[in-house]
Amino acid sequence: MTTIHLTTKIKAPKNIVFDASRNIDTHQLSASSSKEKAIAGVTSGLINLNETVTWRGKHFGFYLTHKSRIPVMNLYDYFVDEMEEGNFKSFKHRHYFEEINGVTIMTDKLQYETPFGIFGKPFDFLFLKKHLTNFILERNKVLKKVSETKSSKTP
Repeated sequence: MTTIHLTTKIKAPKNIVFDASRNIDTHQLSASSSKEKAIAGVTSGLINLNETVTWRGKHFGFYLTHKSRIPVMNLYDYFVDEMEEGNFKSFKHRHYFEEINGVTIMTDKLQYETPFGIFGKPFDFLFLKKHLTNFILERNKVLKKVSETKSSKTP
């Protein structure tokens, strides 16, 4: 199992960051380089507890689909998205939010297992972990911009 652990500081209240991070439209904006689109389940707006979304995007030159469910959500503190169908053996992304003095510390903990038997580990080491890390970093950059912009407009 591979773990990616990232922390992002965002100058916005955690409720704004939390909602931006579960907003399907914001995710699509952040994933434009992979042409990722929500094609089933919740396809726009906020995803909530026990709802699903199916994504279709181009990764490594192939169009892939990935269906996730939100099995755990504690509003404004954390939520989990977990793969139900897709190309991983397992995939669980935990999102944590903590606000300190008007700054939200958003923590991503992504754990996944690669498929492809003995070929999965070298593929992960050489390509996949870096690809997923960059994907989340780009997502977080967009979340930061969207959240800080919204926060500056909120009285």
